[in-house]
Amino acid sequence: MTGWQTHSTKTAYENPWIRVSEHQVTRPDGAPAIYGVVEMRHASVFVVAVTEHDEVVLVELFRYATGTESVEVPAGGTDGEDALVAAQRELREETGLAAEHWTRLSSMWALNGVCRAPEHVFLARGLSNVDGAALEEEGISAVRRVPWPEVLDMVRTGAICDSETMAALLCAAIELGRIG
Repeated sequence: MTGWQTHSTKTAYENPWIRVSEHQVTRPDGAPAIYGVVEMRHASVFVVAVTEHDEVVLVELFRYATGTESVEVPAGGTDGEDALVAAQRELREETGLAAEHWTRLSSMWALNGVCRAPEHVFLARGLSNVDGAALEEEGISAVRRVPWPEVLDMVRTGAICDSETMAALLCAAIELGRIG
């Protein structure tokens, strides 16, 4: 039993990507409250692509919500597709790469205190350039290949500060034996 009681729910806002719902609730301590929940229309995928030289493929892009440049793993929405198909598409669109070997590492929730946003993490290996691929993702300013030790240092120093990228890298680092 959760201890939360929901009395009513209404949609406060929606667009093609998200819906924000407002819930009249009684909290576990018995107090009445209004709880807002952001629901993503589709799940998201995150791809940790690792080269034969043990480098991680990262993208740099501007994030409007924070007003900053961000270093991240390739990622995006499933748009209703199977998660693996979406991960393969995102890797191709954001980096011009394809992968021969795919491993599903984990599923997680983004900001689960206020969101219903499922996410899936994949490891991609056996990378190759896609013939004739042009980067299709808006806003990506650079694609970088960074050695694992440097990637971990970028997390430690805050050069990588996107929490979903950090979680995806953690999943991959455990899978690859970089941390135990």
